[in-house]
Amino acid sequence: MAHTDHQTMRRVLRREIAGTVGVLTDDHDFRAMRRYRSFTFDDHTTYLRQLEAVLKARAAQGTHTTLALFDPEDYAAYCADTGLDPDEPTSRSRFTAELAATGPTIPYDGRPLAALLPALVDEAVRQATWEYATTLLTRLGPCPTCGEDIGRAAFTRASELLVRILDTAPPGDRHLVCTVSGAPETLVSVLHGDQDPHGATRLDEAEALEFTSVLALGLATRSPGGLVLRTSATGTADRVYGWRLRGGALEPLTASEVFDAYCTDVETGDLIPPESGVDYREPPALGEENTARDHRH
Repeated sequence: MAHTDHQTMRRVLRREIAGTVGVLTDDHDFRAMRRYRSFTFDDHTTYLRQLEAVLKARAAQGTHTTLALFDPEDYAAYCADTGLDPDEPTSRSRFTAELAATGPTIPYDGRPLAALLPALVDEAVRQATWEYATTLLTRLGPCPTCGEDIGRAAFTRASELLVRILDTAPPGDRHLVCTVSGAPETLVSVLHGDQDPHGATRLDEAEALEFTSVLALGLATRSPGGLVLRTSATGTADRVYGWRLRGGALEPLTASEVFDAYCTDVETGDLIPPESGVDYREPPALGEENTARDHRH
């Protein structure tokens, strides 16, 4: 009887233990891991199929699993820094545990991996973009005129602008895209906002933080770029408008400029047929017209 009770308690405890699985999301990363003899998988498709079976079995047992993006280059660097043998399964386990605390992760919710892996990659890109933008903002240092931290001031201003953009937007779900051009690369951030039955906009905190940081970087460095908002509501045409990021400020785009931007392929420059049921218009005022422009960080 006591032995049975112990088995029951252990089964209960196993359900209480959450786990993290490091996932090789693409074939390139999978091939990079095959250089280790202890990594015994031969085919990426088979690897994902077996992983999905394990995830389903854990979910059936009531066990929560988190998916983390396993990057072979980061793993090699981790092993070099910690003195671990990269060809040991225990080293991969320790690296995965580190990812659970610091890396991009998403919960396994029963959906097929084909649907979950793009979400995991998006989360990794979002985190990398936020870290990069935050690093550049921190490096800006204090304003030589007033001594205020330029990055912090820009982040505060970007937060206020985002609130104004959402407050002045028409009712519906919001989709915002902010682009900041600069060396060595262009940053793109996307923010989704769903409107609840009471009219409030629900934002993902991680998305909002990344979006605000990218906008702040564009404002602080006076980099060229843009911000576009698309609002969708049942029974009405989608509304699209935006601003040009220039000289550390948001300048409203005309309706024709927004139309041209949406109907031009950004890579080829070719014209794209306009969408039906979309209303291109000028944006509402954000209340910055009277703000002094001679001392914006």
